[in-house]
Amino acid sequence: MKRILVTGANGYIGSHLVNKLNNYNYFKVIATDIHNDNINRKVNFIPCNILEKCRDHDLFDKLGCPEICIHLAWQDGFNHNEQSHIDFLPLHYHFIKNLVDCGCSHIAVAGSFREYGNANGKISEDYPTIPTSNYTWAKISFKSLLDLYFKNKDICFQWMRFFTPFGDDYQNNSILSKILKWEKEGKKLFAFTDGNEKYDYIHIQELVDQIIAIVSQTNIAGPINCCSGVPISLKDFVNNFIEKNGLKIKPDYGKFARRDYDPNIIYGDKTKILKILNITKGS
Repeated sequence: MKRILVTGANGYIGSHLVNKLNNYNYFKVIATDIHNDNINRKVNFIPCNILEKCRDHDLFDKLGCPEICIHLAWQDGFNHNEQSHIDFLPLHYHFIKNLVDCGCSHIAVAGSFREYGNANGKISEDYPTIPTSNYTWAKISFKSLLDLYFKNKDICFQWMRFFTPFGDDYQNNSILSKILKWEKEGKKLFAFTDGNEKYDYIHIQELVDQIIAIVSQTNIAGPINCCSGVPISLKDFVNNFIEKNGLKIKPDYGKFARRDYDPNIIYGDKTKILKILNITKGS
């Protein structure tokens, strides 16, 4: 059994991931976060503020001596220009460095499709990354620092660029969770953009399956798009969600301008993730 550590395990993606990983016989799952209210009690949970403890000499031992680390922990991911993205970047680096120096040889880190900036169209992993906010600057810089540190080291390093997850929509802090909240409050309309921008939406369970496939093999590493490969307009996505859930609230389109760094259309090239899924098929 491989000892696999998941950071940010109590978050939206992390909680779904550890709950599913715990069903696999070849992983010994170790979940860590500050709280564990979203995690199945059968999962081995170790409470830890990993950024505060990132330089502790005994951190690796306290976290169960993981062979694999899936690093999902990140603050203020929905607030792209928070100062915290810059302030905490060195702590994330020292945390991963600490694990690797102590023997962890397989690192998978959550990146974002937003690293591609305002690129348009179908985007493969070799497309240039362009910082457009504190968040994307920090993510791009984090990957660059790790690339430099892992050079000439026997480390499997996978950088997972997540496109837009949905599902379990009360928990995902997206526009969908806000719509559900506003519906409960009795709002009839909510101000919105024109909704014509197109994104790649991936269901949380499909995303979790892709993450598990990625860390179940080491042949394919580097940046990897975690995506559906299908562009859908935000307007259609929101309208479908409202109809599917029988909601009464309606979007008031065109009230907000789109953010200047949002692309017109962006979706992931699935070539690399499909190769990985084929390698791990049936495992």
